[in-house]
Amino acid sequence: MIILPAIDIKDGNCVRLLKGDFATVHKVAEDYMETAKSFERVGASWIHMVDLDGAKEGKPVNADIYLDVAKNTNLRVEVGGGIRSLDAVEYYVSNGISRVILGSVALKKPQIVMDAVKEYGEKIAVGIDAKNGIVASEGWLESSEVDYIDLSLEMIRAGVKNIIFTDISKDGTLSGVNTK
Repeated sequence: MIILPAIDIKDGNCVRLLKGDFATVHKVAEDYMETAKSFERVGASWIHMVDLDGAKEGKPVNADIYLDVAKNTNLRVEVGGGIRSLDAVEYYVSNGISRVILGSVALKKPQIVMDAVKEYGEKIAVGIDAKNGIVASEGWLESSEVDYIDLSLEMIRAGVKNIIFTDISKDGTLSGVNTK
């Protein structure tokens, strides 16, 4: 098992949201680079980073931060949030990001995931975020009618090897995982 520490970025700051609610945003660290390096110092080999602004806007917003961490640490960086095109995937992969997480596009345009997996293999992961078993998208601002297991199976059939699942009802609560 590999545990990936995470840094969520909004407006250039390291933040946490409570259950995905943007109204609850609060800063949790002063400096993203120092935070990443602190994870590296204690033995992390990977870091999970999320562009919250990108998730809301539907395009990468804080890319420079993720590329900076990839360039200036020995961490393998996986990034998600607002990545909705093959061009965005190419940009991140060609600039040192180890794994790109596709979320909303997996639900709305699964062909993009299939094309990305064909081109980049295991450098592609899918993020599936759900509340009460139902997939949410667009920075968790939209709910679908799709069961998270059904979407997971579809992504496995598309060749995805890594799925990052988030139970929105537990996210940011620091109360452990959902065991129900």
